Amino acid sequence: MTGRSRPVGLVAASTALLLATACGGASLGTGADARSGPVKIGLLVPQSGTYKALGDDMKQGFELYVAQHGGRLGGREVEIVIADEGETADSGKAAAEKLVKQDRVLAVSGVVSSATINGVKDLFETAKVPLVGSNASPTTLTGTQYIWRTSYVNDEPGKALGKHVAEQAGGPVFLIAAGYQAGKDEVEGFKSTFLPAGGRIAGEEVYTPFPGTKNFQPYLAQIEKSGAKSVFCFYAGGAAVDFVKQYRDFGLAGRIPLYAPGFLTEGGVLKGQGEAANGILTSLNYSADLDNAANKRFAPAYTSAYGTAPTTYAMASWDAAQVLDKAIGAAGSTVTSETVNTAVAAVGDIDSPRGTWRFNSGGTPVQPWYLREVKQGANTVSSELGRLGG
Repeated sequence: MTGRSRPVGLVAASTALLLATACGGASLGTGADARSGPVKIGLLVPQSGTYKALGDDMKQGFELYVAQHGGRLGGREVEIVIADEGETADSGKAAAEKLVKQDRVLAVSGVVSSATINGVKDLFETAKVPLVGSNASPTTLTGTQYIWRTSYVNDEPGKALGKHVAEQAGGPVFLIAAGYQAGKDEVEGFKSTFLPAGGRIAGEEVYTPFPGTKNFQPYLAQIEKSGAKSVFCFYAGGAAVDFVKQYRDFGLAGRIPLYAPGFLTEGGVLKGQGEAANGILTSLNYSADLDNAANKRFAPAYTSAYGTAPTTYAMASWDAAQVLDKAIGAAGSTVTSETVNTAVAAVGDIDSPRGTWRFNSGGTPVQPWYLREVKQGANTVSSELGRLGG
């Protein structure tokens, strides 16, 4: 991220946070006697590789919350220990093991990749250290006691959009996605609400090779020949930029409406897409222009601190810090990983920039979803799509 500028209050709080980090030798991690002094929180996010931009957003969201609360969570001074998730399950697992076994943190937040969170599931469950994740959430991650997610389950963005597209498309819809687990989760989620609402699919659904696909021309020709009245796609990162620009260059933009989970136009990819993104319709649990009291406090503070509008990744990480703030405060006189985990289960309603939400029994949010349209280079909320997660 570029163009950083921080208000005086935020700089002062951040300085206190950095001092806490520098004095980490006296900090408290998972020890049993945890009545006073700093607490260690691990932040497991990519600081290198393909997903670094998402990791930066998540790091900034978490640090903003802590800075806004005087460098404390639950009334306790915080030492944040950052570990690089990298871009593979192996690198993420190694970083998580360092946080839990060497740094002995009280709790962990972060995790971008579904492969990482699947790879570290047993580590957190066995060590009984809570992971309040803020992005990765595959449909296969079930039955955990110490893993929570402030984001969503991977199939929910598609699920939120299916009924709306069925009602608006006016004919068959072409389905195309990146060929890996998240792409398949999104398409299955979309079909779960699209088909019961009377939606029809144009031809066969297509999964493009991931991550190697750069030229989408053959697939765009297939869309044009299919007779589709709309398209539902799932792409993120560089593939999202390539797909959207080639969709425009092929002449489909403006003729065949393009729907997608919000990652297609979220964060830095939207700048890379430029005018080609105008008119794209997406579903997500957050937009920086949401009109609620919590977002009116969060979005301007984030933009002032980091020089860019917040993304869903930053918002979910800010909320993860909020969850830990409430849980550490509620854990009682002895703050341990297990007492904090018990308290996370009881945090109740979270007053979030996305709107009020709470954890369901599976440890993921019951939350509102929004339809967004790209207008003049920004995601703009058009309407609510209802709540999912219950």
